[in-house]
Amino acid sequence: MRRVTFVAVLIVGMAVLALILSERVLPIEVWATPGKEKEKEKEEREIVELDLWEKAEPQEAVSESVAGEVEPSPTPVVFIDAGHGGNDGGCVEGDIVEKNINLSVAGLVRDKLERLGYEVVMSRSADTYVAKEDRVKRANSVSADIYVSIHQNFSEVKSVNGMEVWYDGTDTQRDSRRLALLVSQQTARNTGAVEREVRGDADFHVTGSTEMPSCLVETGFLSNKEECAKLASQEYQEKIASGIVQGIEYYFHPKTMYLTFDDGPSENTSRVLDILKERNIKATFFLVGENVEKHPEIARRIVEEGHTVGVHCYSHDYKDLYRSVESFMEDFEQAHRAIYEATGVETVLFRFPGGSINSYNDKVYAKIIKEMTKRGYIYYDWNASLEDAVTGAEPTQLLANGIRTTLGRKKVILLAHDVVYNTGAILEELLDSFPEYEMRPLSEDVEPIRFKDSAAIGCAASVCARASGKTGSPPNRTPLMMSANTFL
Repeated sequence: MRRVTFVAVLIVGMAVLALILSERVLPIEVWATPGKEKEKEKEEREIVELDLWEKAEPQEAVSESVAGEVEPSPTPVVFIDAGHGGNDGGCVEGDIVEKNINLSVAGLVRDKLERLGYEVVMSRSADTYVAKEDRVKRANSVSADIYVSIHQNFSEVKSVNGMEVWYDGTDTQRDSRRLALLVSQQTARNTGAVEREVRGDADFHVTGSTEMPSCLVETGFLSNKEECAKLASQEYQEKIASGIVQGIEYYFHPKTMYLTFDDGPSENTSRVLDILKERNIKATFFLVGENVEKHPEIARRIVEEGHTVGVHCYSHDYKDLYRSVESFMEDFEQAHRAIYEATGVETVLFRFPGGSINSYNDKVYAKIIKEMTKRGYIYYDWNASLEDAVTGAEPTQLLANGIRTTLGRKKVILLAHDVVYNTGAILEELLDSFPEYEMRPLSEDVEPIRFKDSAAIGCAASVCARASGKTGSPPNRTPLMMSANTFL
C-alpha cells in the first residue's frame, strides 16, 4: 500500500513539474494588433526624399528587447569590367591604347562607388588578360547586382565622335535598358559628350550571358583627334567616371516622379494606357465627369489597370465653376458621382482646373480649399509640365518642356493631358528621358505639391481653358513657366 501511494505521489509530482517547465519553454502566442499593422503599412507607403550625394543621418538604435535585431539593408554589388587588357590592347591611336583608358576609368569608378558605400568587384585591376567568359563567370558567381563594361570606340570616319551604350534588348527579365539609359544620360551630361545611341541590339558575351542587368559603354572615339585627347586626360576621365557613378546611383536610388493626366478620359487615353501597361508604370488620372459619361469603359480600364483616379471637374467651364464656393461644390459632386458610377471608386483626390490659384478663382480659392479640406478631400498641383494644353504645340516642344521644367527635382508631379494627341505621341520618348525617376501613382499618403504664389501661376487657367475649348478663356498669355520658388 505504501509503495502504491509513493508511486502515485511521484507521478503527480512529475506532472506538476512538467506543467511548470512547459510555461517556461513553450512560446507564448501573441496576436497582432490591427491598429499596429495599419500603422506599419502606412510607414511602408511613406515616400522619403534622399539627397543622393549626402550620407544618410545615422538612425537611432532600436531596443533589442522591443524590436529584436535589425538587419541592415543589403549593400549593392557592382561589377566593373575594364575592357581588354594584357596582350589584348583594343583600339589604338598613336601611343594611346584603349585598354589603359578602360582600366583608368574603371579604377576611378571603383573608388567613387566604394566611397559611397557600394561593394565593387573588378574584372581586372592590372594590365592582365581576362577572357570574356571568365569575366561573366565571376560576375555571376559573386551575384553582382549590375554589370558595367567600359570600352572606347573607333571609326574609319575620323569626324565621328560621342558615346554609345549597348545592352541586350532581347532579355526583358533584366532591367538592362534602364541601366544603359542612366549610364548614357548621366555620363553625357557630366562630360558634354555627344549622346549618340543607346542600343538594345548588343551581341556581346558580357551583356548577353550575365545574369544581372548589364550594359557596355563606349565613352568616346579614339579615332577622333579631339576626343582622343580628351579621353587620354585625367580630368576628362574623372568626368566620365563621375557620370557613370551618378547613373549607378540613380539606378539603385531613383528620384520620384508622379505622372498625372488631366481632362480625360478620351479616345487618346487608350494609347496612353497601352504605353503605361507595356512598361508596368502606374499613373494618376484626374477625370472630367462629362468625359467619364462619354467613355465609361476607358474610366473603368484606368482603375482595372491599377492607376489612381481623382476628380478634376465636371464641365470645365471656368466662369461657372469658380463663380462661388457653392458652384464649385455642385460641379465637383456631379463629377465625383459620375466617376463613382462608372468605376466604383470614391476618390478623395482632386485637382483644381487651372491649378489651385488662378486668375478665375483668386477671390474664392481660399474658401474652396477650406471647404474641401473640411470634407476630407486632398488637392494636388504640379511642379513640372509638358505645357501640352497650349493649342498646336509640336511634339518636340512638349518633350523639351517636360524635361526642362523638372529642374532635376527629387520629387516631381508632372502635369500632362491625355486628351491631347501629341502627348500620347511623345510619351514613350518622354519616359525614356527620365530613367533617374521611379514612376509612382499618387495616393492620399503622398504629401501634395501646391502653388503658393498667385502672381507666378495666374496664367495656368488660361492655358488649360484654351485646351478645353470651353467658355471663359482669357486673352492669350505666356504659358506657365515653372521655377523652384513657385512651389511649396
